[in-house]
Amino acid sequence: MIKFKDYLAEQKNTHMTHIEDRVLYGGVKGTREAIFALRSMRDMLAGNTNKRSNVTVKWDGAPAVFAGTDPSDGKFFVAKKGIFNKNPKVYKSHEDIDADTSGDLSSKLKVAFDELKDIGIKGVIQGDIMYTKKDLKKANIDGTKYITFHPNTIVYAVPEASALGKQIAKSKLGVIFHTSYTGKDFLSMKASFNVDVSRLKKKPSVWFDDARVKDMTGTANMTAVQTDEVNAALSKAGKIFSQISGTTLRAIENNPAFAQEIETFNNTLVRKSEKITNPKSHVQKLITWFTDKYDKEIEKRKSPAGKEKQQLKKDERLSFFSVENSKSLELMFELQMAIIDAKELIISKLDELKQLDTFILTKNGFRVTGQEGFVAITDEGGAVKLVDRLEFSYNNFSADTIKGWQR
Repeated sequence: MIKFKDYLAEQKNTHMTHIEDRVLYGGVKGTREAIFALRSMRDMLAGNTNKRSNVTVKWDGAPAVFAGTDPSDGKFFVAKKGIFNKNPKVYKSHEDIDADTSGDLSSKLKVAFDELKDIGIKGVIQGDIMYTKKDLKKANIDGTKYITFHPNTIVYAVPEASALGKQIAKSKLGVIFHTSYTGKDFLSMKASFNVDVSRLKKKPSVWFDDARVKDMTGTANMTAVQTDEVNAALSKAGKIFSQISGTTLRAIENNPAFAQEIETFNNTLVRKSEKITNPKSHVQKLITWFTDKYDKEIEKRKSPAGKEKQQLKKDERLSFFSVENSKSLELMFELQMAIIDAKELIISKLDELKQLDTFILTKNGFRVTGQEGFVAITDEGGAVKLVDRLEFSYNNFSADTIKGWQR
């Protein structure tokens, strides 16, 4: 059986699953990994371990950018996520960028190409572009004058008069790096979630940093009461896990499209800023959701063959809901609830370490919010994503939230 650290090392950091959804996509093994990761975070925040454990902030930047040296010819490049295609797309000139991109993406990649090529990147690193010069705005929020940038959902704000504010105001590009890659070619590269930018050359035209939380000593340690609360949630998760049929978990794991549909259904609650409160009712609503979904698909089809194909899909989905599977699904949703409870307690402590002020821009003005989330990295090489979905994901879905690209 592949170990958690090995699984993560083999993955490209192009998408990371929410920790509670490891239950859906990872089966028995993934569920164990999720609980293990939360225990490691608890021990770190409670000061009960001597193991090296790092935490990185999940910055809400866009677009993603890869930069470094092409191992095939030694030339500098920038790239988007197509770097890991069977035929990798990497850009070694403005002409390459123009040939494959357009608009704002093209402009940002050109700035990144010009500004990152001489900062001494070794190998390949991945980050998120937080801003280019034209994205920097001044704003007065609750009486404080800020320099702000708004790449996606979250508005990042730095006091204009601060040293960092002055540094950012003079720069042409802001990037947060979070992942490094090694390998003889792009397809075989393995990810490491620890990036240290201290060896990169600083230049006034670029503000860059890595995503690591710099210091947690005495700052975000949990109290005994808070530790007990996390322990209670994890104990509950462990007890529920022991009751779930491994057959059910493996069946969902082996059908990623089905798992994706369950996540999509769960997200209907997130969009309304609601949690699962009654697992049995949630399963019944899931069955109704599947029925309605495929009835609509059947209705859309004009030919008998098309209708029959969708009917077969509907029958296949609904056949899953045997008595045993339905009971295991109830327990699975209850398990996700316990994992989320532990996760949110941990996030609340980590949010105390926020480096920049963060806001959501709504039609009624700015509202304080937390970070997008965190990635916990242990000394075993594991990495898991912790996001408060009722905060960030709701803001991400909400029509009241003004996104950076909408401004």
